[in-house]
Amino acid sequence: MRSTITEKILAAHSDREHVTPGELINAKIDVIMCHDVTTTPAIDLLKEHGNLPVAYPDRVVIMPDHFVPNKDIKSAEMVAKIRRWAREEKIENFYEVGRHGVCHALLPEQGYVRPGTTIICGDSHTSTHGALGAFATGIGSTDLAAALATGELWFKVPESILFKIHGTLQKGVYAKDVILEIIRKIGVDGALYKTMEFTGEVIENFSIESRMTLCNMTIEAGAKSGIINPDQKTIDYVRARTSQPFEIVTSDPDAEYSQIIDIDISMLKPMVALPHLPSNGKAVSDVGDISIDQAWLGSCTNGRLEDLRIAAEEINGKKVAKNVRMIVVPATSEIWKQANREGLLDIFAEAGATISSPTCGACLGGHMGILAAGERCISSTNRNFVGRMGSPDSEVYLASPATVAASAIAGKIVNPNAYNQDKS
Repeated sequence: MRSTITEKILAAHSDREHVTPGELINAKIDVIMCHDVTTTPAIDLLKEHGNLPVAYPDRVVIMPDHFVPNKDIKSAEMVAKIRRWAREEKIENFYEVGRHGVCHALLPEQGYVRPGTTIICGDSHTSTHGALGAFATGIGSTDLAAALATGELWFKVPESILFKIHGTLQKGVYAKDVILEIIRKIGVDGALYKTMEFTGEVIENFSIESRMTLCNMTIEAGAKSGIINPDQKTIDYVRARTSQPFEIVTSDPDAEYSQIIDIDISMLKPMVALPHLPSNGKAVSDVGDISIDQAWLGSCTNGRLEDLRIAAEEINGKKVAKNVRMIVVPATSEIWKQANREGLLDIFAEAGATISSPTCGACLGGHMGILAAGERCISSTNRNFVGRMGSPDSEVYLASPATVAASAIAGKIVNPNAYNQDKS
């Protein structure tokens, strides 16, 4: 039967020959990722139902990341509770501060994401891991508890939209600009409970990190998941990080999609999503004179080594504008260390930026960069809802690492091509 990659993965994990969109299935889960915020309610539910044990402790990976290092007593108690539970349940995969990271960057980095697998987490941006050909989706704490207790979870098989991305990227345009343009086109509910599958020569040329940026923000279009068919880049990335077996699954050439959308990005310019929706995208050159108070570089969307390199190249030898705070947050401890070895952190520090240890931090209004009323931030994160990074009277503008860095220098939102005009 003609099937998409998503349908094939879900069929294999529910002991079915095939599944069709709209069906309710019960699927085996290969990886259950837990972070600090949504795991404690799941632990409470397990205890309320008779101290239910974790069915498969080796499939659970715990990565506190939202409020680490702990910002206050409440967040410290939250993680302490998870530590006690992990010891009781003999869960060995616990990433403590010092070898920690933002979960959606750390999970693939540490080799837990493999093509053809199923991955869940109590976090919407679990869709990131579809970049490696896995079915990955966010869930709530109740479903997290059920999956921990049984190793399985129910799903309605999603329809798939195929996005064919063609053309050649202009200078200063990156994966973040591409996904902001896609969300601008289809809206925040344009892929509601559907899988956004990406293909085309642009995707083939993207690095794994860039593919993660695309899949990460599919949730901002209402999607259930994002996914890219694995290729040699995928295999090389995964094989460098794990010796665990995996099966390459790809969509059939004649698979059925609810919609096929062709996008030529050859004329795409650097983008920025204005408050207060990720779909409120415009070309940076069209937004006018918008001053900023803060530039934030990091998150599960754009805190990887590739992103830090792009931003460092943009800012090298320059200074952050007066009255602008630039906060740089490498997404994992390993990324932090490699960025340090490459001298990237020195570049940021010399420019006047401050560098944090890995954390989700200000992305969700947690800490390490909270905004006051009336302040504006240009950010490489994924959401700019009202009050997302602090005061409901603040404003968040979403952009690529290059645009964030260029704007930090200028003190206002500018096209990254405003600098380094001699670049090819």
